Amino acid sequence: MNKKMFKSIALALTIFTSLFAATNVQAARLKDMASVEGVRANQLTGYGLVVGLSGTGDKNNEFGSQSFKSMLNNFGIKVPENTNLKIKDVSPVVVHAELPPFAKPGQKIDVTVSAIGEATSLRGGSLVQTVLKGIDGNIYAVAQGSLVVGGLGVEGKDGSRVIINTPTVGRIANGAIVEREVPTSFASSDDVVFNLNRPDFTSARNVANAINGLFGDNTAIAQDAVSIRVLAPRDPTRRVEFLSTLENLNIDEGQDLAKIVVNSRTGTIVIGSNVKLKPVAVTHGGLTVTVNEDYDVSQPNSFSEGQTVVTPDSSIQATEKQGKMFKLDTGATLDDLVRAINEIGLAPGDLMSVLEALDKAGAIEGQLVII
Repeated sequence: MNKKMFKSIALALTIFTSLFAATNVQAARLKDMASVEGVRANQLTGYGLVVGLSGTGDKNNEFGSQSFKSMLNNFGIKVPENTNLKIKDVSPVVVHAELPPFAKPGQKIDVTVSAIGEATSLRGGSLVQTVLKGIDGNIYAVAQGSLVVGGLGVEGKDGSRVIINTPTVGRIANGAIVEREVPTSFASSDDVVFNLNRPDFTSARNVANAINGLFGDNTAIAQDAVSIRVLAPRDPTRRVEFLSTLENLNIDEGQDLAKIVVNSRTGTIVIGSNVKLKPVAVTHGGLTVTVNEDYDVSQPNSFSEGQTVVTPDSSIQATEKQGKMFKLDTGATLDDLVRAINEIGLAPGDLMSVLEALDKAGAIEGQLVII
């Protein structure tokens, strides 16, 4: 057995051991926890025209008419400057797309097309050739094709309208062809940097320890709660193989912050598993006030000269529900809180009130976030 084969077997055994050990703890792959610095997507935008609409395009929009004139001029058709074009089958649009990392010329990407004028629907339209530029002003892709619109808009002669979803936005699958590759610094340095999706000092330390345990001390250094710098081969082929090994490592994640997130608009409440409560007793009751308005009608006799009198008759009732109390002991967990809440049958709105009161009382070992 030569030395090269022995190193390969030893590396495979080390990876297998680390993967087997990770199955017994809460772990995640490095590729799911972090991204490689410099390996990123880029946003592209462009301005173009959608043609072939069935009367749902712009009607009196000046810049839409100007854009249409410019397109005709590009095809050698001269339109007098004082000509007022009223076109109902064309709409100016903004086209945007996301260029994936390492996209090569000739590959295709999806594009989204959005009307920016007075068009009521892009259904049935086709995007004419539109250049897509990056933030640096360079052209990276060219888009064209027939739109797929999920929305629907119907209008009656009396002005009534029914709109389903958004008929002024459409997509073209593989609608743009990449014309230029974005330069990257992927293989221009002696190291790569992994940036964690969620900042956490414990996770950063665990990533560095796992990599050092596999490839030797000082291979990886945790710079802060986000970034881990790793020495890597300069050769692109070896670097790809090296990163492939790293991104499939299972890493013990640091425990999440103890946090309760409350969405006040929808009533959604998410309680983290690390949230604990200090000893506290909670009671919650409700007061219901009902106001009924009735009217007494007094009519005079047929032969009298009196007038009909309407007298309001109001009745007010107040009902107070008996509040139920529950007690949470030291170190009460999420399960204890949920169980107590279910027993007294609190609605989401009531639960938000209880959580706010607990936070004000200092009984929550965690952070209450209201969005």
